Amino acid sequence: MTQEVRSRSFSGQDLTGRDFSGTDLSYALFSGANLTGANLHDANLRGAMLSFATFTDAVLAGANLRGTNFKGANLTGANLAGANLRGAILSGADLTGANLTGANLRGAILSYTILTGANLTGANLRGAVLSGTDLRGANFTDADLRDAFRRPGITRSDMKGGAGLDRVKGLVD
Repeated sequence: MTQEVRSRSFSGQDLTGRDFSGTDLSYALFSGANLTGANLHDANLRGAMLSFATFTDAVLAGANLRGTNFKGANLTGANLAGANLRGAILSGADLTGANLTGANLRGAILSYTILTGANLTGANLRGAVLSGTDLRGANFTDADLRDAFRRPGITRSDMKGGAGLDRVKGLVD
């Protein structure tokens, strides 16, 4: 499905299982929408408002999510592999068990985000804000955390039970 639905409002709608793959949804409004199991593979959601939306088990692999607002969203079990989340706001979002393999989270705001058990293998988190973020059990193999902001700095103990910690760039011992 390749179509353009720019700037449209889907706020509060039930879009469970909907196929938006390859669709241009830039600047669309999805606040409070239910996108459980939706397919947004390779979709363009640049600048979209996705706050408090539900993306449980949704596919967002390869999606352009640059500058989106996921504040308070539920992305439990979502597939965001290879997604561009540069500069996205994910404050208070729940990404428990999410697949963020190879995702670009450079400069993203992940304050008070839940990343428990998430797969961040090869993810770029340079300059990301991680204050108050729950990183327990996450896989950070080959992830880049240089210049990531977390007072006083991200340590191995912050990532209790995490995998790949010996191969993380920018981690404080």
